[in-house]
Amino acid sequence: MMTITIDESQRKAAKVAGLAYLISFACVVYVNFGIHDRLLAGNHVEVARNIVAHEQLFRIGIVGDLLYCVGVVALLTALYVILKPVSRGLALLAAFWRLVWVLMWLTMTLNLFNALRLITEADYSQALGAERAQGLASLFLSTPVDYYYVGLLFGALASTVCGYLWLKSRYIPRTLAVFGVISSAFCVACTLVFYIFPHFDKIVNLWWFDTPMALFDIALSFWLLIKGLSAPRVAESDKVSVLARAS
Repeated sequence: MMTITIDESQRKAAKVAGLAYLISFACVVYVNFGIHDRLLAGNHVEVARNIVAHEQLFRIGIVGDLLYCVGVVALLTALYVILKPVSRGLALLAAFWRLVWVLMWLTMTLNLFNALRLITEADYSQALGAERAQGLASLFLSTPVDYYYVGLLFGALASTVCGYLWLKSRYIPRTLAVFGVISSAFCVACTLVFYIFPHFDKIVNLWWFDTPMALFDIALSFWLLIKGLSAPRVAESDKVSVLARAS
């Protein structure tokens, strides 16, 4: 048996990928559950009142969303470095699909800026009327849900391709890679069905669309940080075959 060497840049990228995902995941969890759930509950009048009363906290949430986007860009870059030797084309495709996910998230964040401007700047209230400005702000705050599920499709597609490359590479345990492929493909299927049948969430709760995929990402991140990449082994007969072709 012989061991295939793993490039040092791949090992460093594995650490970056693990850290980038865990830090960005922590940011987005805090923003959604610690800020948005607190400020964006209720009708548009209550939401506007909450944002005005806690504008700085709302702005911290925007920064948290932007940091999440930075983390995902770092993640997709690191994954490309790791998986490029397995299949450069598929690794590049996964990176582009994950970039679409980031662009959708940035669009969601821009909508938060638009809502904040409508609620806090007097010029808009005077031109549109306070109630109309608040209603329009509420629209900007609700549309991110649509952007999220459009982006989720591309994020899940990227994760499915990466899961396949993890499986093919044998850099991580086979069981973990298989779980990554299945959980990501499940998210792709649920998202597509949800586009066509908007009441599909009554059958499969929205939380279950991406939760298995998130569990895979968390497990993978800890694995990369603690264990790193495992060099797959190639049989001696394969080595002889490779040497024969080279000669």
